[in-house]
Amino acid sequence: MAMASLERAAPVPKAPAAPGFEKIQRFWDPRHGHWAAKILPGEFYVTRSPEAISTVLGSCIAACIRDPGSGVGGMNHFMLPEDNSLGSDAWSRPDGTPSTRYGSYAMESLINAALKLGARRERLELKLFGGGRILPSMSDIGARNIAFARGFAKIEGLPIAAEDMGDVTPRHVIYFPQTGRVLLKRLRAVETTAIADTEVRYRQTIATQTPNDDVELFD
Repeated sequence: MAMASLERAAPVPKAPAAPGFEKIQRFWDPRHGHWAAKILPGEFYVTRSPEAISTVLGSCIAACIRDPGSGVGGMNHFMLPEDNSLGSDAWSRPDGTPSTRYGSYAMESLINAALKLGARRERLELKLFGGGRILPSMSDIGARNIAFARGFAKIEGLPIAAEDMGDVTPRHVIYFPQTGRVLLKRLRAVETTAIADTEVRYRQTIATQTPNDDVELFD
């Protein structure tokens, strides 16, 4: 269905995206009754509007942050914990800043964008999802991502309000930054292969271009 048709069918207007996030895909989710931004590996999204952020995770991690006082929050989606290369690489942005495919930069970018929209760092809460070992034949990048995410939270003094990480299943996560609510769906085996294939292709592209109680299960 065309995006214009989706917008006409929505009972509430779509709020403008924050500056810098205009290219992120947003759609009307009739099942849950909200506008949602869909992020892919290497992307992040921050908002102060009453909308959701959605992503699908295999071994990748999604960090969800928000400031309960201002209602500002967002989500990122990263696959690799750290950039071990020296200098800029082919995944850097045009201005030379590092790519958000790396967890360290993805976390810094997410936090800085939230602060620019009015969040207060001392009020930020963090929720972490993903890091599954979805295929036994794949290296356990998920475990590295989990270790990085928890270590980053500890070093930066960010309280982890909820997490669902590890195991062997992929996840579909929908996050509502204004309330902190999370909808979490563990995906079926038939969906696991498709997600694993996507992550393998993504990692190959990278290799060739580089030198809790408010967490609800849904069906």
